[in-house]
Amino acid sequence: MTDYPSLHLLIGGDKLGTDGRETRDVIDPATEEVIGQLPCASKDDLDRALDHAAKGFRIWRDTPADKRAAILRKGAELIRERADDIAQILTREQGKPVAEAKGETLYAANLIEFYAGECQRIYGRTLVRPDGQSARVEYEPVGPVAAFAPWNFPSLNVARKIGGPLAAGCSVIVKPDEETPAAGLAICQAMIDAGVPGEACQVVFGVPDDISRHLLGSPVIKKLSFTGSTAVGKHLAALAAQDLKKATMELGGHGPVLVFDDMDVDHVLDKMVPTKFRNAGQVCVSPTRFIVQDSIYEQFRDGFAARAKAIEVGNGFDQDTQMGPMANARRPDAIEAMIADARDKGAKVLAGGERIGNQGFFYAPSVLADVPIEAEIMNEEPFGPVAMINRYDGEAAMLEEANRLQYGLAAYAWTNDKARRQRLVREIEAGMVALNHTAVSAVDAPFGGVKWSGYGSEDGHEGVMACMVPKTIHETL
Repeated sequence: MTDYPSLHLLIGGDKLGTDGRETRDVIDPATEEVIGQLPCASKDDLDRALDHAAKGFRIWRDTPADKRAAILRKGAELIRERADDIAQILTREQGKPVAEAKGETLYAANLIEFYAGECQRIYGRTLVRPDGQSARVEYEPVGPVAAFAPWNFPSLNVARKIGGPLAAGCSVIVKPDEETPAAGLAICQAMIDAGVPGEACQVVFGVPDDISRHLLGSPVIKKLSFTGSTAVGKHLAALAAQDLKKATMELGGHGPVLVFDDMDVDHVLDKMVPTKFRNAGQVCVSPTRFIVQDSIYEQFRDGFAARAKAIEVGNGFDQDTQMGPMANARRPDAIEAMIADARDKGAKVLAGGERIGNQGFFYAPSVLADVPIEAEIMNEEPFGPVAMINRYDGEAAMLEEANRLQYGLAAYAWTNDKARRQRLVREIEAGMVALNHTAVSAVDAPFGGVKWSGYGSEDGHEGVMACMVPKTIHETL
């Protein structure tokens, strides 16, 4: 097992440790052991980071696009070379199985590599004008970016936060989550080792509200990028709005899954059950509300529960583990309270519904059926290993439930009816839709939601353009 590394801030290319700084414990979610001490940035540290970000922006913006592309490609290479070690670190601090952690890290490398190509695909356009006049549109990097990444995908989320800005020519100050700091640090270190100036890619940690207020209160920062809960997103968006900063907000979801009776039920279950319990359900695009057509409801419900009970839960380092612990002590408490509320309101618990063991943050894969609409879990994102399965009598009722909430991140639908698939794409209110498929993320496709799930996109060409601003030039020749 790779040793858990010593932790530090990355400010202006310098590694700043715990000397003279407040610290926070980093906890292994499988053992509850303290595995590291994380330094918290002081106000002076943050001011230094802001000064460096302003300088780093000028340096990186003026670096030729082909050179920026080569550096990002080298960074992707280094992440791949270090993927085994990063995966071990990630599992230690977040809990997911090592195979999942490595897959996440390799995906992060693929994303950085895609962004490298985008450095040379930032195109403007020339407008039609009479002889003697010229008009053109160019795109420029917005400026220094403050980015905040959550704990559920510690390496990928940090790659998302730095990849788009760096490809656009921006500098970035990123705050990985304090509960899962080392994997994100490793991603940023790979970029610096590849040649990104230390002033252009910095890492800070601390009390989240203090960090966000300080960075977003500075005129140096021109853009906010945040992934996390809707409640925190609204708070940060309000802070950014005070200075009219550009923002990308990837917020909560409550993924509906529409399952129609023209599908092979076992096929859908074989695909969706592993997807539901991936990363212990701590996925913003996790399928949560299973909206099942009446005629196949019992078969789907019972098959789902049987598969959930068979999932092997354990330490992420154990070879047979299919689902690790939840990432922190708060999540089992939250899931336990939501399931208790649903049960009190009449839901049936068909699998799980309880913690596992007396050490670590383990919770059994859980399945609820016949869950009343008024239950909290049907209205607030559970963000854990629990699926809710309800019956509906047809397409109209199923769509009504799919769109009932203010969340609109990812949605899933299973039907062999081509005309119905077209209708669903038109009617479902979500930023991403998977039809007869489980994945809604790809490095070349925009990732983002609508309604309370946020605005703006990461990944794809859109992830770079989110860090650019247009400039129109009118000229007399």
